[in-house]
Amino acid sequence: MKKNIVLFLLVAIPAFAAISQPVAVTGGKVSGIPARDPSIAVFKGLPFAAPPVGDLRWRAPQPVVPWSGVKPADKLSASCIQTIVTEKKPWTYEFMAHNDVSEDCLYLNVWTAARSVAGKRPVFVYIYGGAFTEGSTAVPVYDGEGLAKKGLIVVTINYRVGILGFFAHPELTREADTHSSGNYGLLDQLAALRWVRDNIAKFGGDPARVTIAGQSAGASSVNALVASPLAKGLFARAIAESGATLSGGLGAAGTKLEQAEQSGAAFATAKGAKSIADLRAMSWQKLTEPVQGGGRGGRSGMIVDGSFLPVSVSEAMAQGKQNDVPTLTGWNKGEGGATPNPTVTAAAFQAQAKQKYGDRANEFLKLYPAATDEQARVAVNESSWDQQRVGAYLWARNRAKTAKTNAYTYFWDHALPGPDAAIYGAFHTSEVPFALNTLYMSERPFTEADHKIADQVSSYWANFATSGDPNGKGLVAWPAVGEKAETMEIGDKPGAIAVAGSPEKLAFWQNYLTR
Repeated sequence: MKKNIVLFLLVAIPAFAAISQPVAVTGGKVSGIPARDPSIAVFKGLPFAAPPVGDLRWRAPQPVVPWSGVKPADKLSASCIQTIVTEKKPWTYEFMAHNDVSEDCLYLNVWTAARSVAGKRPVFVYIYGGAFTEGSTAVPVYDGEGLAKKGLIVVTINYRVGILGFFAHPELTREADTHSSGNYGLLDQLAALRWVRDNIAKFGGDPARVTIAGQSAGASSVNALVASPLAKGLFARAIAESGATLSGGLGAAGTKLEQAEQSGAAFATAKGAKSIADLRAMSWQKLTEPVQGGGRGGRSGMIVDGSFLPVSVSEAMAQGKQNDVPTLTGWNKGEGGATPNPTVTAAAFQAQAKQKYGDRANEFLKLYPAATDEQARVAVNESSWDQQRVGAYLWARNRAKTAKTNAYTYFWDHALPGPDAAIYGAFHTSEVPFALNTLYMSERPFTEADHKIADQVSSYWANFATSGDPNGKGLVAWPAVGEKAETMEIGDKPGAIAVAGSPEKLAFWQNYLTR
């Protein structure tokens, strides 16, 4: 993909039909620029915390450093420290960050079509994925204009990743007022949400109608915020794309603080550091160099730290301690082991079944027969789809034991077009440009059908962000999760479908996943 997909020629106009400027926010005044559609104003690179550099490395986000005059909010900030990769198929140019990296990265962006502060539009805060090791608001498909055109105030936020975002150490725990360490990336997200609470009305947004949304690690972040007592009152709904399982989502169990501290201490030793001061004195380049024995050391991911997460996400839900908000979640047809063209053999599939399902392997193979290679290739996909859909359904049913709000689940079935569509299909993340209505940020050969799907799916997302219910005029009805074991198929064939291919398959997965 060429870089010109993210370089826009802005029309020189004295004013545009959006919120009046400059806007006074925490720290000072800012002025935005027209988006591609000049009826929308975009404010890029707004600081929501002090730069986490020097002595602020591995500390909770600190207050914004004030500035004088009017700060031009006309360009995206640097991405947080990570390895920038142009392409990593199936993720092509539009799914990757391409700008500079820096520790000074705690900035967010706002898109608004509001004409006045009295608008009180619903707010959509998007949290990027990337396995907690990469990701950025500079990723092209996260552009906010697509949903802003549907009436939302869109906010995208940076947060620390990798060793700088998720590093625990006994010394860090001792120095923190919370007696915890490690969840700095999640604390960044919390600080950004507090900024939204305090400032979004200035852009025509309603702080009482904030939706947090994310995909993959971003979905895990959403789950963590739902589980965190520190996030209480900061959002009213949640969207977790590729993020809900019976256990509560990717990384829902979390790592215990003591274990994370041990990992951090071993990392410090491998770096030759005798103290946190030594580690803070290191350049980020040296800090992120591979440690002896391979790998980069440390860890990346949420920690049950006793503060942000007093208990795991799963435990918070089971105990009814989560922030109870309407939730929309689901999975894609081309993830979880499924692929358009499986290459597994009958022998390999049968061996995998025996290893995975033990004394239930015969029952599994009766439901998903694999006597031939052709049967095995069908079985690997059908079993993957059923397991994903049943897992999300059971997650929602478990959630209903302690939650009073509705949950909506989906199964995304549309293959992202392009030369590799037959290889990757509806792969992990492929729904994002449709849900965010950002097909314009990609050079793939989209057709009229693709644009229609993007309009439909992004309308579901916009409706949910507006009212906590994805349904709306002109859309196929999307039922909330109830006793009937069904989910919403979206993409090529929108409509409610059974979560499993048969009652017997449903019973198998219910027994297996709850055992």
